[in-house]
Amino acid sequence: MSSKDCLICILLPSHRHGSRETQSSVKTPQFHLDLWCFFTIQNWVLDFGRPIFMILFPLDWFSLNKPIVGDYLHMAYNIITPFLLLKLIDRSPKTLPLSAVYLCIITFVMGASINLVGDSMNHRLLLSGYQLHLSVRENPIMKNLNPPSLVDSFELLYYYDENFGRCMWYIPFFLILFLYFSGCFTVLKEEKKMPSSAWLLLAPSSLYYWYLVTEGQIFILFIFTFFAMKATVMHKRRKGLVPDSNGLFLLYNFYIALALLTLWVAFLWNDKILRKKYPGVIYIPEPWAFYTLHIRDKQRL
Repeated sequence: MSSKDCLICILLPSHRHGSRETQSSVKTPQFHLDLWCFFTIQNWVLDFGRPIFMILFPLDWFSLNKPIVGDYLHMAYNIITPFLLLKLIDRSPKTLPLSAVYLCIITFVMGASINLVGDSMNHRLLLSGYQLHLSVRENPIMKNLNPPSLVDSFELLYYYDENFGRCMWYIPFFLILFLYFSGCFTVLKEEKKMPSSAWLLLAPSSLYYWYLVTEGQIFILFIFTFFAMKATVMHKRRKGLVPDSNGLFLLYNFYIALALLTLWVAFLWNDKILRKKYPGVIYIPEPWAFYTLHIRDKQRL
């Protein structure tokens, strides 16, 4: 499939509403290479690559009291990702509850928009010496604020970003993935295997899920979604159904991301400074907190 054909498949509607279950019984489900490829590229460029672009682009090109390159990338993410999620649901062989899907999309956009404001302010604070491995009140630049009550405002900003924003962003995102996964089952033996293109896409895709869970601090949501997917597989297997190539691709993403999480935690298990930042039973440091602590600050020395 050419890149032009992939783009046409993305933009054109499916015209399968109301008759998906009938068609799915006679039509062999195929791996959605175009959607998964677009998903992976936009996740890496617009989400993971956003702070990298903000580091690479000269500050002289942008005014800090106006949106900068990372803000525009985040805006693009908030538009493109809901569109791709809707197209993914549209491709599902199973008819899904549209009201729940639309509510998830609306909540996702609102949560991602809250995170847009938080990330924009966070980058400007980083340029002023803010250290992500410390709490808001423990940061040196916060101790010099006058009046001291301004610290409360920054704590409120981070609370909206790291609690409301992330919950409203990630919960609908994983719920839509699970709803889509619940329809990715078939009785066809040839669909038990993934095509070679899916295996090639698996590495960058699963690595992004690792980043999403660590940077978003959403391990509990991630692991509950994973267990729900495994429970669905066992339930469907009793009915003689197995995951198709799209379901396997999504499931393997979670398997590999979980393995990467284990290696990441083991690597930073004895880091006393990060342990202080992330107390409690679940210890999963954020990659950018690791960057400010062990890479950026050492480069300045």
